Amino acid sequence: MLLKISFEFIMKEFIKKNEIWVFLILAPIICTIIVYARIKGLIPGFAYTHGRFYSLLLLLIIIVKFTRGIEGIKNIFKPMLNWRVNPKWYLFSLLFALTIASITLILKGLYYEGDYNSFLKFDHTAITLRSSLVILIWAFVGEVVWVSYSVRELSKITKPFYASQIVGFFWTLWWVPVVYLNAGVITDLPIIPLLFNMLGAAGMCTFVYSKTKSGICVWLLQYMLNMSILILPVSPTVGGTATYTVFSIIYFITMLVFMCFLNPTKRTTL
Repeated sequence: MLLKISFEFIMKEFIKKNEIWVFLILAPIICTIIVYARIKGLIPGFAYTHGRFYSLLLLLIIIVKFTRGIEGIKNIFKPMLNWRVNPKWYLFSLLFALTIASITLILKGLYYEGDYNSFLKFDHTAITLRSSLVILIWAFVGEVVWVSYSVRELSKITKPFYASQIVGFFWTLWWVPVVYLNAGVITDLPIIPLLFNMLGAAGMCTFVYSKTKSGICVWLLQYMLNMSILILPVSPTVGGTATYTVFSIIYFITMLVFMCFLNPTKRTTL
């Protein structure tokens, strides 16, 4: 009995001390288990599609509840309550990814000397109202897990830029089994461009959060990243791997430019 109590105490102290790393390591492992179960036919498509997102949030809630209790969980969602920010940041969050996608397609038009209107054509049939709402919910989960929690926690021990890139790396690892199964919101994703995409996404989310302290703005930013890839022909399936690669690199480079202007010189708590 005493041995069991001692083991539980040691485990709790270990998880408390390494809470963020425990979550970041377990997140892709849990996703891999879900993908494996799907491949083996152990879970239906619906459970796989939604389970990989909601299990991510559930994992985080379990860990934080174990280490910090209800107050810790409340703190995770706290940024979602901050909506009183300058409207320009809402506009920025809504238009940023669309702008990067448009620039990508303009460059594609220049390279192929083609019709810009055909490249920049919106595909309204690619998204339904239901799928738009589902992606909005998934973006909410992503904001809470990767930014409101992960970036904020890592920013306590390192610079926000480094925190964002660490999160972007683990975010990519979380996607790897999904890419292997090739059954996600966006299919045929190449790993290296996806890595640039996730590093850029994590960096831009961190930049916007540092300026607004609003999870809502970050939520919209991430939602529009997914939507832009789907409604404009930049996804690997529609635009081709080269187009998606260019989009990911431009997104990443633009993030670096914004981070240079942000220039966080000290460790800080976002």
